[in-house]
Amino acid sequence: MDLSIMIPELLKALPLTLAITFTAMIAGFLLALIATTFRVRRIPVLSQLADLYVSYARSVPVVLQLFVAFYGLPLIVALFEVEDFVSPNVAAIVGLSLYHGGYLSEVLRPAYLAVERGQHDAADSLGYTFLQKILRVVGPQAVHIALPGYGNSIIYLIHNVALVMYIGAADVMATAHLVMERDYNQYQFETYLVLAVIYSLLCLVAWMVVRFFETRNAKFAPNTAPAKATMMASV
Repeated sequence: MDLSIMIPELLKALPLTLAITFTAMIAGFLLALIATTFRVRRIPVLSQLADLYVSYARSVPVVLQLFVAFYGLPLIVALFEVEDFVSPNVAAIVGLSLYHGGYLSEVLRPAYLAVERGQHDAADSLGYTFLQKILRVVGPQAVHIALPGYGNSIIYLIHNVALVMYIGAADVMATAHLVMERDYNQYQFETYLVLAVIYSLLCLVAWMVVRFFETRNAKFAPNTAPAKATMMASV
C-alpha cells in the first residue's frame, strides 16, 4: 500500500475525531462538576441522582452507552414533537460526554475530599461562601490532586472515541476500515500501525498538556498547602 495515499485519507477524518473528543471533554467536565457538587454537598434527591448517573457511566460498557444514546435520543426528541436532529456524530458526543462526566466525577470527588479539613475551616472562619472557598482555597489544591487522574480520563476518552464507528460516525477508525475494505483487506497491519501512531500522538499531546499544568500548579501540592491556607484565604 502507498502510505502517501492512505495517510492523507485518514488525516481527513481526524478533524471529526478531534471535534468529538474536545466537545465530549468539555461537556463531560461540566457534567462532572455538577455531579461532584451534588455528591459532596449531599443535596437531597439530587445527590442520589448524581450517584446513580455516576454508577451508570462507570458500570455500563462505553460502546453500549453509545448505542443507548444513538437509539434513545430520537425517542426523547420524538416526545417533544420536533424534527429529529440526532445524527451519529451527535449521539457520539452525547454518549461520550455522559461516560466522561461520570468517570471524571470519581476523580474530582476524591480530590476534593483529600484536601485537609483545616483548609475548609480556614475559609469558613473568614466567612467565605461555598463558591468562594472552592475558587480561592480548596479548588487550587484539589486541582493539583486531580490532575493525574484527569489526564488518565482524557486518554481513556481518546481511546473510546474509536468506538463511535459502531454507530456510524465517520471518524479515523471508521475511515481506516473503509480504506481496508476498498483494498480487499490486504493491508490491515499497515493501516492499524498508522492508526496506532495517530492515537499515540494524540495521547502524548494530552499527557504533555496535563503535565504542563501539573508543573504550573505544583505550589498547591498538599505538602505545602497547610502552611498557605490562611494566606490564600485572605487574598
